[in-house]
Amino acid sequence: MGKIALQFGKYKNIDWKKTLTEYSLILIGTFIMSVGFIVFISPLKLAPGGVYGIAIILHHLFNFPIGLSGICLDLPLLLIGTLWLGGKFGMKTLVGIVSLSGFNTLMEFLYGYDPLITLPGTNIADPSATFILGLCGAVLLGIGLGFIFKSRATSGGTDIIAMIIGKYLKHIPIGTILICVDSVIVLGALAAFKDWTIPLYSWMVIYVTGIVIDKIIAGFTVCKTVLIISDKHEEIRDKLLNDLRRGGTYINGEGMYNHTEKKIIFTSITPKQLPILMDMVHTVDPDAFLSVIDAAETIGRGFTSLHDKVAH
Repeated sequence: MGKIALQFGKYKNIDWKKTLTEYSLILIGTFIMSVGFIVFISPLKLAPGGVYGIAIILHHLFNFPIGLSGICLDLPLLLIGTLWLGGKFGMKTLVGIVSLSGFNTLMEFLYGYDPLITLPGTNIADPSATFILGLCGAVLLGIGLGFIFKSRATSGGTDIIAMIIGKYLKHIPIGTILICVDSVIVLGALAAFKDWTIPLYSWMVIYVTGIVIDKIIAGFTVCKTVLIISDKHEEIRDKLLNDLRRGGTYINGEGMYNHTEKKIIFTSITPKQLPILMDMVHTVDPDAFLSVIDAAETIGRGFTSLHDKVAH
């Protein structure tokens, strides 16, 4: 009875809402990716890195099923990911691998392998539509992978390697690492199909996918970080708090030329508020110094809360 109670206690401590959200993101992400692979990417013979880039090459060379090839290539990498990133991560990865292979197989059965846009009277892809189809596929792959990464998981393949590298090189975005890792596989498409347009379009897909991944993970809200140096910092502070309803932080500084003490106002605002702030500062102190920086993401009171960011 004691052992049973202990096991029940472990499950009782699980945050089921968070767990359900994470696994739902994995399933939604892998489904979106399967649409990108089967409908947009594979018919163009593009190989956007990863094991499914290899699977697409194998499909066009030997008619192997894409979904089945992908899961066979993923299994060894799953073992590596479990050893390096933990058992919980490995379970999520297993769900990602199985669901992506399953959705790919389902899409192969329901949709087939024909290009979405073909030359009249044929099943050959229209060359004039390659760019837009590849772009759409890249966006879908990026959205799908972004959802999976937000759940702190991976769909398997080379993104396992990207996550491992990202664990130690935290200053490099995951999407950027993924671009570097997957670019090597693109060269396999060049060797297989002897067509330079295929790797060139594939690199475009990888690049756009990486950008979309970073946007999905970091969010699409762009804020402005502003540093204000002025002798009338108290008046600027009052306008910032009362007129813009924004807070800030004083940073103590020292002038390089005459070593006078300076108060630096550090604040974050929305792009729409920037012209208003600049006009306010100019009204108070025309000689004030402003430095405006693009912030990829701002987390905290007045913006996305840290709790919500970590929870999702």
